[in-house]
Parts: sequence; structure tokens; C-alpha cells
Amino acid sequence: MANLETTYMGLKLKNPVIVASSGLTNSVEKIKELEKAGAGAVILKSLFEEQISGEVTHLIKKDPQNSYPEAEDYIRGYTRDNSVSAHLNLVKDAKKEVGIPIIASINCVSAKEWMSFAKDFEQAGADALELNLFVVPTSRLQDGSEVEQLYIDVLSKVKKEVSIPVSVKIGFYFSNLVSMTEKLMANGASAVTMFNRFYEPDINLEKLELSSSEVFSSPADIRRSLRWVGLVSAAFPKLEIAASTGIHNGAAVAKQLLAGAQVTQICSVVYIEGAQVINGILTDLESFMDKWNFETIDAFRGRLSYAKIEDPLMYERSQFMKYFSSRS
Repeated sequence: MANLETTYMGLKLKNPVIVASSGLTNSVEKIKELEKAGAGAVILKSLFEEQISGEVTHLIKKDPQNSYPEAEDYIRGYTRDNSVSAHLNLVKDAKKEVGIPIIASINCVSAKEWMSFAKDFEQAGADALELNLFVVPTSRLQDGSEVEQLYIDVLSKVKKEVSIPVSVKIGFYFSNLVSMTEKLMANGASAVTMFNRFYEPDINLEKLELSSSEVFSSPADIRRSLRWVGLVSAAFPKLEIAASTGIHNGAAVAKQLLAGAQVTQICSVVYIEGAQVINGILTDLESFMDKWNFETIDAFRGRLSYAKIEDPLMYERSQFMKYFSSRS
């Protein structure tokens, strides 16, 4: 029988399926259900810097008296501390109730002083920390290197605060993703998650207003990360990769592991089908391994990465020349 055990950032996992940071992981009851369903680890619902800042701004605007410097400082500190305390309690309670690794998450857009709270997550018992980073550059005067440096600054500040492993969840909006991952690794990242799924706007033609696009991923979205998992895992074998987005079944998990991922993260499919889908994913993965006589994950991890396949140009090719030239 196939052995699904693996490791991620030095943590022992019973399998490579991790439930990503989301509303699925915002309570102990939900985490216990995910563990029972077979999850190898969970990443807790993120502590959002933008959400905290938004709550502060709302409270200040709500009452003119709150605009005084002293009142504003109090509100800012109170709101921040309350948000952080709730997340710290979730870490502590989850560690008492479940046996799988608990990874805390911080969603941040700056390298401000509040990042020091990362230390509190470590003291609360978090096994590791994932930094959920994305910056939307809106100024033509801001150079791309400045945006990249912000990622490095946040990571560097966190690494000064904690000794637990730190991963960085990124998007694919970089001019040179391989170079960016190297910088993250050089500045202390134990792993990267490819890729973050962001809020994306749509336009409602019936109301002529902006709205949200589809929230959940689809199985086809695996194409967004598979190429880069194969490329980056080959370039930096010591940098672990958590593949994310579009992973809806065991076949997708197998593909990402073959490309070189250390683990996979799932979210949308659990929302759509419920926690029980995890067991089906693991069963499919076991069937794949049995079919090819792979006894362990390491027996096939990276077997089809950029460094291992006969024609590495398959990962580099970006145009559909061959496909469309054969169609009338």
C-alpha cells in the first residue's frame, strides 16, 4: 500500500494535502473536521492587515471625536490587539485539539511595526507561518524593483522575529518569477506557495457597476502553477513549493508532485464538495501510486520537473504554434 507521508518545512505530514488559509480554517470545530477527513495540515484563516486598517478607518470616520490623535492611537491599538488576540487564541486552541500541523497566516501589504506580532504566533504554538503577500502597484512612478523589495522587507522583518519556518504565498505577477523566488529563499523563506488566488473585479453590465469575479477556482486553473512549479523546483531543489489553485482531485495532486511540489494546498473544492472530498483525493493519489508502483511520495516527486524531462522546452514554450498550425 502506498505511503503518503511527507514533510513540509521540517514538519511531518501524514499526506501532502493541506487545507489553505480561508474561512474553512477559522475555528477549532472546522479544523477538527478537516483533520478527521484526512487533511495533512491546515493553514489558519489569515490575519489581514488591510482588514485591521479598514476597521480603524471606519471607526474614526464614524465619530468626529475619534479623529483626535490620542483617540485615533487608542482605536488603532485596540482594534489591532483584539484582532491579533482572536487569532492567537485560535492557534492555542487548535494545538490543544488536533494532532496535525497548524500553520498561522498573515496577509500583509507593508513592512510596518505590527509585523512583530509574528512572534506572538510562534509563542502561541504555531508550527510555521505563511506570509500571504500581494501588492497592487497603481502608480506609474513606482518601479517594479520597489514592489519586489517590499516582499523582501516583510519577509526579512518576520524572520528577525521568529525561529519557526516561514513560507511566502505569492502571485505570478513578476517579470522574472524564478529570480524572485531565489531572492525569497536567500532572505530566509523555507518555502513558497504558488499561487495566491486573488480577488479579481468584474463588470456587471446590467447595473453598470463593478462586481466580484468568480471566487472559486476551477480544475483548469492548475495550468497557472504547474509550469512554474516545474521550473522553480528544478532551479532551487532546497526551496520547498506548496502548489495551490485548481487542485480539485487526486490527479491534480499527483501532477503537482511530479512537477516538483513538496505539498499541495486545496480550498475551493472543499467549499464546493465539503470536507469529505479530502478522502477521495487521497484515495485517488494512492491509486495513482499503486498503478505506477510508487511506494512513497519521494519516489516520484519531481520526476517530471524542468530538470528531469527529456525536452525541457515543454516548460518554456509559451505560444500555440504547433497546435493552431494543424487546425484549419
